Amino acid sequence: MQKSPGLVPYLFLIPACAIIGGFVLYPMLHAIAASLTDYNMITESRFVGADNYRKLMQDPFFWNSLGNTLLYLLVVVPFLVIAPIFLALLVNKSLAGIKVFRAIFYLPVITSLVVTGLIWKWVYEEQGILNYFLISTGITDNPVAFLTDPANALFSVMAVTIWTGLGYYMVIYLAGLQSIPKHLYEAAEVEGISKWQQTIHITIPLLKPSIAIVAVMSSIAAMKVFEEVYVMTQGGPLDATKTLVYFIYQSAFEEFEMGYASAAGVVLFLLTLGLSLINLFVLRRR
Repeated sequence: MQKSPGLVPYLFLIPACAIIGGFVLYPMLHAIAASLTDYNMITESRFVGADNYRKLMQDPFFWNSLGNTLLYLLVVVPFLVIAPIFLALLVNKSLAGIKVFRAIFYLPVITSLVVTGLIWKWVYEEQGILNYFLISTGITDNPVAFLTDPANALFSVMAVTIWTGLGYYMVIYLAGLQSIPKHLYEAAEVEGISKWQQTIHITIPLLKPSIAIVAVMSSIAAMKVFEEVYVMTQGGPLDATKTLVYFIYQSAFEEFEMGYASAAGVVLFLLTLGLSLINLFVLRRR
């Protein structure tokens, strides 16, 4: 008769549970509690109930930040879900020097976002290299205000997020591609199925688990974008690039309204959780 392992396996879970409890669950519960108080880090906190949430609902700056965040989500996520598939298909081929191309595509991922933001801020300047290229090739006669025009600023920051994320999600798809049995493609070639049809009917369906992972991860990343905005625009011009996370940062560390910032953080958490669940449900159904 096999002996029961008893409590021994659960003892090995204690370190992981302690880390998750200390660095995830406790801060989350503390933020929820703080969202019900008036706390400015100086005076003693005072319980105000749902006043912070009512204030959020009436704050035009909050709604502007939420709108920018949702627009960010709608533009960035489709690019980061679809484009890396083609990059992965490209670097999945057995060609000379292909490892070098993989490293080049992945380089933006391991580069600090602060460094990346500073480089792109210089690229986007009116006297920067991008405007020099546009003017010298005759595409435009005048410099484009990428970061100083409210109509262009948010989309310019989105381009940086897409650029930095392509290599990361490409690696996820590349792992998925290399797990697909090669005999499926060999059988398809025997049947005379073209490469494009193989991609549509074999590759894409078998990449669904990877697509689900990328959709959830890119959605979460788009909802909590901060570094690019902070380095390149600091929410300007005219709050055109102020996202929800940047709104929380300003409320907490510039205006010292910790309770109000915590309420906005709880709203961000609920939106991110809901979006992740919807993504998983839709992709699993398909």
